[in-house]
Amino acid sequence: MTGSAETSASDARFDALVAEAAAAPVDGWDFSWFDGRATEERPSWGYARALADRLGTARAALDIQTGGGEVLASAPVLPPLTAATESWPPNIARATALLHPRGAVVVADTDEPPLPFGDHAFDLVVSRHPVTTWWEEIARVLRPGGTYFSQQVGPESVFELVEYFLGPRTAEERGARDPRAARREAEAAGLEVSDLRAERLRVEFHDIGAVVHFLRKVVWMVPGFTVDAYLPQLRSLHRLIEAEGPFVAHSARFLIEARKPGGPATSPARR
Repeated sequence: MTGSAETSASDARFDALVAEAAAAPVDGWDFSWFDGRATEERPSWGYARALADRLGTARAALDIQTGGGEVLASAPVLPPLTAATESWPPNIARATALLHPRGAVVVADTDEPPLPFGDHAFDLVVSRHPVTTWWEEIARVLRPGGTYFSQQVGPESVFELVEYFLGPRTAEERGARDPRAARREAEAAGLEVSDLRAERLRVEFHDIGAVVHFLRKVVWMVPGFTVDAYLPQLRSLHRLIEAEGPFVAHSARFLIEARKPGGPATSPARR
């Protein structure tokens, strides 16, 4: 191919990949669209498996910011009383369809305090990748002896991609979501942290469509992202991926488990 023909072919691939990604639905937390197009290492602790263990022994459980309910629904056994909260209407509908047949109720919530439940309502509260953790509210709705169990996004997660689009982040932005701060906040709310682990994990984006879908789905990475607003950066990144291979970033995850003092412990011992 001549240089101009190669450029035309690259531009055509760019247009097709971006159009496909821009049309893909982004509701729920099903990431199967990325199969073969992006990869992310998983934390060693196996959140879904550990969550299923705890749900299997609980009497009343709450999943905060459930998304489309996929993670909660993956547990083979749910407690007799199971509730989930979610704020985004498409996710509320998706979670309702998935969880109601399992006997779980989905409550539309603003993701702001207070939680729409009474004091001491649950012996297990869980959340995977919450946007904000309202520790005082978690402590309020937990029964004495109850447990909060959560996998969260850590500091500087996928910042290689974020900074490609937004430029260098501030020291304050880099320090956000520090697991040590989560421990302090949990303890300030009266909870006892029994487990806190953190890992950084390799992420690869194999084509520009995967980048577009990711930024549309994980909206807090590049706030206000649209293809039109970031077209020059997308074209540049497309050329980089075609020339050098997958764009590599690193996600940050931490696991935190905290218990409300008093009463019997309800979660299984750490494995």
